[in-house]
Amino acid sequence: MLKADRTARILDHVATQGSADVHAFAELLGVSRATVRRDLQTLHEQGLLLRTRGGAVAGTVNLELPLLHRAGRQQAEKRRIALAAAALVPDGAVVGMTGGTTVTEIARALAERSGITVVTNAVNIAADLIVRPDIRLVVVGGNARTASYELVGPAAERMLAQYHFDIAFIGVDGLTASEGCTTHDEMEGQTDRAFLRNSARSVVVADNTKIGRVTFAGICPLAEIDDLVTDDLLDPGHEKAIAECGVRVLRA
Repeated sequence: MLKADRTARILDHVATQGSADVHAFAELLGVSRATVRRDLQTLHEQGLLLRTRGGAVAGTVNLELPLLHRAGRQQAEKRRIALAAAALVPDGAVVGMTGGTTVTEIARALAERSGITVVTNAVNIAADLIVRPDIRLVVVGGNARTASYELVGPAAERMLAQYHFDIAFIGVDGLTASEGCTTHDEMEGQTDRAFLRNSARSVVVADNTKIGRVTFAGICPLAEIDDLVTDDLLDPGHEKAIAECGVRVLRA
């Protein structure tokens, strides 16, 4: 297992369980305790968990993990969601794309298409698409968020106000019927709303771990969303409540 995969598994486990010891991590990952100790020390130095004498705890771990460490989570589900979402894009469409691991997978699924215009505030998506000559790419400027690789804030919102999208894909950190779509950062939430404001069709993409969860900053109520593309592990109760808000739920 590659180090990036190990650290993603460690962070996911600590975020879910709150803590674990070195022996448990070694069994979970199939590696030596010495390897686990080195990984835990690296993550401790990065401020992503708290190293303890016998393992690690969540403690003051950041609520929002950097994109690099989130990329390996629910990877198969995210790819299925991305393929289903990409199929919604008509030929010649103008597509708005926020950041996030699932939206990044959509960009990769669209990379072989031609005649599409992509407007994004995510520098990693821009880097993937800039080498694709058949896709017209517009990059929105703003303040850089290192956790999500997105450019956000008033400058981004003013630029987005100049464009109109046939379809916009929004990544979220949480989604419930009562609280709508939420994210970890208030400025990011405002920029996400700017994408939605000028889009003919608004699509949220989120794996099942985001559904039923509420995070710090609101993006929008579900009444402002047309579709949710998620995976087939979505809880039926959540699906019913979301559908009752007028959102079409697509399982991938």
